[in-house]
Amino acid sequence: MTPTEQYLAASAHLIEIVRAQEPAICQAASWFAETIRAGRMVHVFASGHSRIMVEEMWPRYGSFPGFNPIVELSMTFHNLVVGANGQRQAMFIENVPGLADRILRNFALSTDDTALVISSSGCSVVPVEMAEAFQRAGIRVVAIISARHSEKSTPKHRDGKRLQDFADLVLDTGAPSGDAMVAIPGLDTPVAPGSTVGGCLLINCIKAEVAKRLTDAGVALKVLSGGAIVGDARAAELFEAAYDEHSRRLAALYAGLGAPGDSSR
Repeated sequence: MTPTEQYLAASAHLIEIVRAQEPAICQAASWFAETIRAGRMVHVFASGHSRIMVEEMWPRYGSFPGFNPIVELSMTFHNLVVGANGQRQAMFIENVPGLADRILRNFALSTDDTALVISSSGCSVVPVEMAEAFQRAGIRVVAIISARHSEKSTPKHRDGKRLQDFADLVLDTGAPSGDAMVAIPGLDTPVAPGSTVGGCLLINCIKAEVAKRLTDAGVALKVLSGGAIVGDARAAELFEAAYDEHSRRLAALYAGLGAPGDSSR
């Protein structure tokens, strides 16, 4: 097989792994739809390259309000690679204990919220502590991991816990240990990772299932749509309406922050 054939064959296998998880995908979608119907938001967090899945959920074409993307640049700003804001610092910061609590201190959490936390290895400290903090606040957590990769990775959490240990539901990208999926003759390490492929499949399956549940419940979704599909005027209208709704939902996450009884303190 050529490298392209190898990668496409491996990706086709990821589709089947995701397909087998349809009941769990539907369960996650039902929880998320409940949160959105309640006027709250689904908190979506990832560090490292898993950030891609956060942005895949919202905001982009074919997406709708109801998701709170939590992305810390210190752990996800990869394009400089070395020097100031380089990758060495980012990989160090994503294993700093206590940072998750400081991030969530910015939000007035509610048990009506739900959370989606993504980490291919499931072993970096900040995503694990993020899920731990959500559960401590009485919030359901859905985790997206690469199960085989996580099993072979070393947890860095103080108690040796992985992300899946603080999740109410676990979804698997299907990527192999080490993530890369293509073997090249003469090269002793594989190339071309697969966790983003599997992760984006999961994200968009969840998104579509949430959209169906909300639509069936009579919720008029404001979907970010291209002018090529709905016309420029309608696309602009949806653009403004979707971001206005996001602003209103986000405002609820700040209301009463720090007040007596606030669980985020």
